[in-house]
Amino acid sequence: MSEGTGLVAGKLPMRIKLYQGFGAVAFGVKDNGFSFFLLIFYNQVLGMDAGLVSLALLIALLVDALVDPLIGNLSDRTYTRWGRRLPWLYAAPIPLAFAWMMLWSPPTGAAPSFAGLVGIAIVVRLLLSACEVPSISLVPEITHDYDERTTLFRYRALAAWIGGLGMMVLAYTVFMPGAQGLLEPQGYFAFGIFGAILMAVSVIGSAAGQHRLLARWPARKPAPFSLRTAFAEIHEAFSERAFLILAVGAVAAYVNQGMLFSITNYLNLFVWQLTRDQLMLFPLVLFASVAVMFVVIGPLHRRFGKAPTAAGAAFGAAVTGLVPYGLFLLGAWPEPGSYASSLSFFAFLLMGNTLGVTSMVSATSMIAEIVEAFEERTDRRAEGAFYAGNWLIQKCATGLGIFLTGQIIAFSQLPANAIPAAVPQDVLFRLVLAFAGAALVLALVAAWWLARFPI
Repeated sequence: MSEGTGLVAGKLPMRIKLYQGFGAVAFGVKDNGFSFFLLIFYNQVLGMDAGLVSLALLIALLVDALVDPLIGNLSDRTYTRWGRRLPWLYAAPIPLAFAWMMLWSPPTGAAPSFAGLVGIAIVVRLLLSACEVPSISLVPEITHDYDERTTLFRYRALAAWIGGLGMMVLAYTVFMPGAQGLLEPQGYFAFGIFGAILMAVSVIGSAAGQHRLLARWPARKPAPFSLRTAFAEIHEAFSERAFLILAVGAVAAYVNQGMLFSITNYLNLFVWQLTRDQLMLFPLVLFASVAVMFVVIGPLHRRFGKAPTAAGAAFGAAVTGLVPYGLFLLGAWPEPGSYASSLSFFAFLLMGNTLGVTSMVSATSMIAEIVEAFEERTDRRAEGAFYAGNWLIQKCATGLGIFLTGQIIAFSQLPANAIPAAVPQDVLFRLVLAFAGAALVLALVAAWWLARFPI
C-alpha cells in the first residue's frame, strides 16, 4: 500500500473487493424498489394515476440529480482523520433506512398526495446519494490499476444486483407471492422494513470493512467550501471532452434502463402472463445473467477495450432483448403463460440482460480513466464530481425512463386494477409496440456515442 494515500499496489486483497462491493447492495435495493415495484404499488395497489406517479418520481429524480454534484464536491472537500468519504458512509444510512420505510408505508395507509409522494421520494434519493456517491468515489482512491478498477466495478455491480434481485425474490416468494400478490397492499410494509435494514447494514458494513485502509487525513487540504467555487469546479470537470461524449451515450442508455425496469412488472403480468412459479424464476435468470457478465467482462475489456465493449454490448442487448416482442406482435410467439412462452422468454432475457449489464459496467468503469485524465490536466482529484455527474445523468435519464413508462401505460389504455388474463389484445399491442420502438431507438443512440469514447 502506498504510504499516506490509501492506494493498494498490485492485486487487491479479496476482502477489499468484497467490502467495496458490499456497499453497492443499498443501491441495488433502492434501484429494485424504485424501478420494479414503486410505480405498480402506487398505481395498481394504491390507485394513483400512473402518469402522476411517474411524474412525481421524475421530479424527485431531477431534484436529486441537481444536488448530486454538490454532494460529490462536498465529499471531495471533506477533510477529516477518517478521510474524505467514510464520514458520509457512517452518517447517512440510518436516516435513509427510516425514509425508505415511510416510502412503502404511507402514514394514512392510503395513497398520499402528489406533493407528499414527491417529498418522500426526494428525501430517499438524497440520502441514498449521500451513501452512493462517496462509496463509488473510493474506487480511484483504492487503486490506480486499470484492470483492478474493472474488478472493483464488477464486484459493485454483482453486489448491487444481488441486493436488488434478493429483494425481488423475497417480494415474489415471501412479501407479495404470486402475480396477484403484487396487487395486494399488505406485503409492501414488510418489503420496506427489510429493505431499510439491508441498506443500512450494507453501507455501514462496507465502510467499516475499508476503515483501516482509508481512515487517514487526505494528502491535500482543500479550500473552504463555497457555492461559487463548487459550481466552478463542477463546470470545469463536466467540460472534459471524454466525459461529455460518455454522457450523451449514457443518457440514452439510462433512459432505456429506467423504462425497461419500471415497465417489467407490467410486461411480466399482462403480456407474458407469468405464473407464480414462473415469476420466482425471473430474478434467478437475471442473477444468472449478472454472473455471466462477471466472468466475461474482464476478457472482453482486454480483447476489445472498455468503450467498444460498452457500445457493442448495448447494441446486442437491444437486438436480443426485443426479439420476443417482435415475434409477439407478428403472432409468431407461443401462447403467453405457457411453459414454451415463458422458457423462450427467459432464454432471450438471459442473453439480453448479460449484454445490457456488461455495457453498463463498462461505461461506469470508463469514468475512472476520465478522473486520471482530468488530474493530468489540472493536478486536481475530482472523483466525487465525476461520479456525481454520472449519477446526475443516470437519475435524470432514469427519471425520464420511468416517466416514459407512465406515458406508455397511459397510451396503451391499460386500466387500473386490471386482471392479467383479461386485458384486450389491442391494449397489449399498443403497450408492446410503444415499448419496443422506444427501446430500439434508445439503444442505437447509446451504442453510437459510447463507441466514440476517446480514452
